[in-house]
Amino acid sequence: MQLKKRLFVWLSIILATTLLSACSSWVYRINVPQGNFLEQSDVDKLRIAMTKEQVLYVLGTPVAKDAFNSEIWHYSYVFNLGRDSEQRRELVVYFKEDTLNDISGDFDKPAEFNTPLSE
Repeated sequence: MQLKKRLFVWLSIILATTLLSACSSWVYRINVPQGNFLEQSDVDKLRIAMTKEQVLYVLGTPVAKDAFNSEIWHYSYVFNLGRDSEQRRELVVYFKEDTLNDISGDFDKPAEFNTPLSE
């Protein structure tokens, strides 16, 4: 009888530990960066009147192109989604007649943005 009682106690402890560990908030979540990681140094290379191919070379492929207007590209980046240390950055690139016209978003416009590249 003593053996059955001891076995029952041990099984109860194991079961309770297993169930409580499943409810733990200590679950490890991997930080997965999503989107285009851009730095200010990348944005500083942009100049007015650059072609779409030149912008692609400098910034890479955008996360989204406006479905109704092919002259607007969106570069977005999210890291640590849903956490206190969440980071979000966005850059919107505007073209006019297939050349770079303007940029907006979370990055500073380069000081030499309005100086076209020399040909």
